Amino acid sequence: MRDEIREFEERGVKPFGVNPASTDAHAKYVKKFEFNFPLLSDADRAIASAYHALKDDGRGIQRTVYLISTDGRVLFGVRGAPPTAEILAPLGG
Repeated sequence: MRDEIREFEERGVKPFGVNPASTDAHAKYVKKFEFNFPLLSDADRAIASAYHALKDDGRGIQRTVYLISTDGRVLFGVRGAPPTAEILAPLGG
């Protein structure tokens, strides 16, 4: 996402990441990898659970990508790291 941020922004998409690490750990991670999007903390894994991103053990996180419209509709959702074009395809054009 970091390297394709312009493609998301040109389509009006505001990407962010969610991870169970603490906000302090995130600050270091964001700096190290030069993230250009927010990284939110999900320490209790509530977001991961709600979006079916927990692994079978209930603790680990499986990378999962969602595209959610401004009215809350899920336009795209898949586990893994799909290409940017695939994520943005539901927006058309």
